This record gives sequence, structure tokens and C-alpha cells, in this order.
Amino acid sequence: MSEPGWAPLTGFRVAVTSARRADELAALLRRRGATVTCAAAIEMVALPDDQELHQRTQSLIDDPPDIVVATTGIGFRGWIAAADGWGLANELTAALGKARVVSRGPKATGALRAADLPEEWSPESESSREVLHYLVEGGITGARVAVQLHGATADWDPFPEFLDELRAAGAEVVPIRVYRWHPVPPNGEFDQLVTGIAEEKFDAVSFTSAPAVAALLMRAAELGIREQVLAALRNGVHAMCVGPVTARPLVRLGVPTSAPERMRLGALARHITDELPLLQSRTIRVAGRLLEIRGTCVLVDGAVKALSPAAMATIRALAHHPGAVVPQSELLQALPGTGSDTHAVETAVMRLRAALGDKRMVATVVKRGYRLPVDEDIDDDPGKDGAEVAGR
Repeated sequence: MSEPGWAPLTGFRVAVTSARRADELAALLRRRGATVTCAAAIEMVALPDDQELHQRTQSLIDDPPDIVVATTGIGFRGWIAAADGWGLANELTAALGKARVVSRGPKATGALRAADLPEEWSPESESSREVLHYLVEGGITGARVAVQLHGATADWDPFPEFLDELRAAGAEVVPIRVYRWHPVPPNGEFDQLVTGIAEEKFDAVSFTSAPAVAALLMRAAELGIREQVLAALRNGVHAMCVGPVTARPLVRLGVPTSAPERMRLGALARHITDELPLLQSRTIRVAGRLLEIRGTCVLVDGAVKALSPAAMATIRALAHHPGAVVPQSELLQALPGTGSDTHAVETAVMRLRAALGDKRMVATVVKRGYRLPVDEDIDDDPGKDGAEVAGR
């Protein structure tokens, strides 16, 4: 069988909120056919200027911990680099070398070993919950535990339950927040991206850190559109996260999320490629042709048909009631910025038929409206809107 002449994400619109490696993720998605909009949600506090990190580092040198937990490779490397810039790297690694060292995953393990700090234990699952169980079961009452964290903001802390449960088990916890973040300034590209999510101008939004999620929700509240953003994320805009920690703030708000099995950027790109067409496309058989509706285009018998915004709005409104007659008034409401001119519907339908390449695919029902002459609805998910064919 010959390969299709289109990429798997053709016609889908993806928002990228990453502050780091956004260009890399965007390139991976564009290579697969997606239309990508990038706007960083957060910006990093420069390590040399991070006085909190400097003070916490000095406190550990003065009073070495009993246990050190490294949660991320880049975070731990950044901490050592910052200490080196302050002339404290040797003193810090000497203090940490006196402690039991636990790693959350292979990248953190690599960073520890690079600093000559071999780990005592690391879970295969890269799960913070397993790290917590290991520590608590081993007994930490009275222990001073330094936990290297990654990605805190002024309004959000990573692993809050992790730290709370360590304290509840009797430990003195010293959180080391490396690479702290601030939300980006207002009135820029990120505000436009947040507004676009609220207006469902994207099919998916990707998140590679929980601080980015927190920043998006905070900016949405500042713009007065938090509920619209949440409604969009619960319906037409799919939240695709790099892992469960990133997804946690959304899950708590009842927002459906999905993530790859491996918490890696390439895995996230592959996950979006595999899952988004299943979540956000609609396939029906119309007038003997196979019609697949995507974010900004349709496929007719596997051939890409580019549609104008008005034509896309029309085909979506018709597909919402497959086989049923859709009145002109309802189609008019679906069209972007057309006012009350019913001729706009006739024009949109005419252009839609031309773009589809087969005028039979949109039938006129005199004095009533228009309909898709559906042969059969072949959606795999019976829970999708309009999955039951009406009006045949």
C-alpha cells in the first residue's frame, strides 16, 4: 500500500508553552505536519542572581544533610553549576558526600555521578511516590533531608505532597528550588496563546512543566477568561503533558490529560502524533466518499482539502448532525463574523462544495437548509458528538 501524501498531523493546530527546547518540540511537530504556535509561559530566574538558592546552598554546607534527593538531571547539574559560580562547588559536594543519596531517575543519577556522588538507590519507574515510600520505610525521623526541586514559581511548588509527607514522617526538609520561574510579562504572545485556547483555536496544547500549567491558569484568571480556558481544555483543546507531575495541576481541576509512557520530549512529540488524530478527527462516509474532518482541513478519500475558516465552520456544523437537515439560521451562527446576512451561508456552502471537489457531499434541502448525505458514521468512539446518525 502506498504512503499517503500528507503527514500524520496535517490539519491539526498545536500550542507549545515550553520555555526550554520549544524550538525542538515545534520542529518535531511541524515535521509531522502540525501547525504550531509557540509562546513561553514562564521565564527562568538566572542562577547567579538566585539569592534563595545561594542561601540554601550555604546552609547545607554549614549543616550537612543526612539524605539528599535528586529529582532531575538538569536541576542537579544547574545547582552544582550555580555553586561553582559562587565558589562553593567543592564545599557543597563535600557536604552532600556525607549524606545518603537517592535519585528519582536515570538523568538525575547521571548528574549525581558526574559530581562524584554515587546514588544509594533509584526507582526504575522514575516515580516520586516510590522514592517517598523508600525513604519513609527506611525511617527518616529526625533526619535532615535536602530535596533538589525543579521549576518552582511564586505561586506553585513542585511535589508539595512529597515534601509534606516527608515532614509528616518526622524529617526536617530543606527544599532546594533550582531553576525557579516567573510568569512572562503580560500583553505579549503568551496572552494571545491563552486567548486562543479559550476560543478553541487550537486542537491541542502541550506542557512540559507544571509551572507552565500554573502560569497559564494564572494568566487566564488575570485576563478574565479562566473558566473559558478550563471549558476549552475539558472539551475541544486537548492537554498533552510530558508526564504525570506536569499534568497534576490540570487533573486536580477535572481537565482530561494524556502523556507518553516515557517523560521525554521526543516521546511527547510521538504521543501527540499518535493520539491527536484519534482524539480530534471525525470520520464519516458521505455520498460514497470517506470524509475526515480535522482542525484546519478535511481529507476526502485520503486527499487533503484545504478549507477557509467559513468552510471549516460550515462542515463542522453539518457534521455535528450527520444526515440531519441543518437550518440556515444555525449555519449562520456557526460562521465567523457574518452578522445576519443569510447569503453568507449560501456563499460558504458553494465554496465548501468547490473545495471538497464533489458537490454531492453537501445536499440542499429546499426551504429548510443543508445536510450531509451520510452513508454511515464510522467513528470508533461512540461517545463523540453526533456519533449516532440522524435523519436518514
